[in-house]
Amino acid sequence: MFLGGPTIVAGIVPWLLTGWQADEQARASRIIGVIVLLVGLVLVLETTARFAFHGRGTPAPWAPPERFVERGSYRFVRSPMYLGVLALIVGQALLLGREILFAWAVAAWLIFQLFLVLHEEPELRRRFGAHYEGYSRRVGRWLPRLRR
Repeated sequence: MFLGGPTIVAGIVPWLLTGWQADEQARASRIIGVIVLLVGLVLVLETTARFAFHGRGTPAPWAPPERFVERGSYRFVRSPMYLGVLALIVGQALLLGREILFAWAVAAWLIFQLFLVLHEEPELRRRFGAHYEGYSRRVGRWLPRLRR
């Protein structure tokens, strides 16, 4: 899975859009870009590992986790893997100074949002029932909730 979705969305598409060619930007922007990239990488790796070790499956639709995963970054937001991928794109945008990557991050977020609302969340409700319903009331999709 890691070599599938995240690599395509945060690797191949940004490369096709930019050829990894950087525009001139401030050093601070490049430093922040590296930090955001690292945060995104950690999130993608952590969430993929959680699915494998705790969920006994993968993020891929053809081999979903057998058990519901509510540990690690999933305690704070319901979509940490998608957030990690978006952070990888935004980090590249900052590092390379390429506005097209900010536009791609917005487009990718919209695609993720539609996929979550129309497919993934209904499937999780079907598979995990009341457990997922309670989880979705406690944990925000994109942003942590201040009160749990």
